Amino acid sequence: MPRKIIHLDLDAFFCAVEELHDPSLRGKAFAVGGKPEERGVVASCSYAARAYGVRSAMPMGRAVALCPQILIVPAKHHLYSKASKKVMALLQNVTPLLEQISVDEAFLDVSDLPDDPEVIGKRLQTQIRDEAGLSSSVGIATNKLVAKIANDVGKKAAQRGISPFALTFVSAGQEASFLSPLPVEMLWGVGPKTAQKLADTGIYTIGEIAKQPEKEMLRRFGKHGRDLSLHARGIDTRPIVTERETKSISQETTFLRDISDDAKLDETLRALTQKVARRLRKAELAGKIVRLKLRWSNFETLTRQKTLSTMSDNEAEIFEAALSLLKKLRPSGKAVRLIGVGVSGLGPPLRQLSFWEENVEKSREIEKVLDELQERFGKNAIQRGKKGGRKKIS
Repeated sequence: MPRKIIHLDLDAFFCAVEELHDPSLRGKAFAVGGKPEERGVVASCSYAARAYGVRSAMPMGRAVALCPQILIVPAKHHLYSKASKKVMALLQNVTPLLEQISVDEAFLDVSDLPDDPEVIGKRLQTQIRDEAGLSSSVGIATNKLVAKIANDVGKKAAQRGISPFALTFVSAGQEASFLSPLPVEMLWGVGPKTAQKLADTGIYTIGEIAKQPEKEMLRRFGKHGRDLSLHARGIDTRPIVTERETKSISQETTFLRDISDDAKLDETLRALTQKVARRLRKAELAGKIVRLKLRWSNFETLTRQKTLSTMSDNEAEIFEAALSLLKKLRPSGKAVRLIGVGVSGLGPPLRQLSFWEENVEKSREIEKVLDELQERFGKNAIQRGKKGGRKKIS
């Protein structure tokens, strides 16, 4: 029997949550994100702002140029997280076969439920609107690929400038014909480079990909060509993944003005490392690979990584590795636009320690206690001193 897969996406989620807490924003052109003078980026924008061409991930300065009257609202991630958990709990009540893709997006496999999937989708939209105060759009098909694209098509077809609240259903056997007229860019796995390569051979729609012999796609694009051929025909056998393994934990920051001062960069790197280490400990994880990310003034972005001798969630060890990468990668005095640090190769922290590792474990336990104090009394209540200890400043 064909599967029944629902893709649900909350409409302009950050903005919708902001409107719940400040109803005066409703109907207005506004964006959630950073200030244009601080190199802010649009995290989300209202549908009234989208009517002017404003889009997510756009520099806020560009958004202001397109829509001079736009209101800029700082992000309130704790509110978005709370709203997301409420919605995901509603979805979990429908089926345990739930795959959360992001804070505002999820797949559900409702194949085992007796109701028609369209009925389930409409019921979910109504429940989310009534109980969480949020608008959502739904795509329904026999697999994840087509359900997601169906939702994208439905949202695009909605009236410009308003929340879509769309529901788009693709019945079994109609996957290929539904996809056929759509542009290749709407197919998973087709980025700008692949789209250009396809255009160079006269292929502009998904249907034109489907007409190509699979051997020819393999020759042109390698293994990726086979996936493109299958997807273009609406074939996708991937299951719902109910749990995802955390692959990395990272933090980064973009400076208001490019920084060339060595001490300032070291200080920023230490602060980022502290956040990464705290998140690792909170998740009961440790990692073996430390990665440094740098972006120069000309937007060139570089990453380098270093493998630790053992799994670690220790701030000092992570910082030492990141600092060594920074010194190797960056000439002293070179201006930096963005800096970031991350840890991957994650797993549980080591518990059986040799004699010489006992100090590391003691340090780890102290840091966990200090993490708890900062959560209770604020991040500025206790800070690490530059020599590796911590000092009370308030």
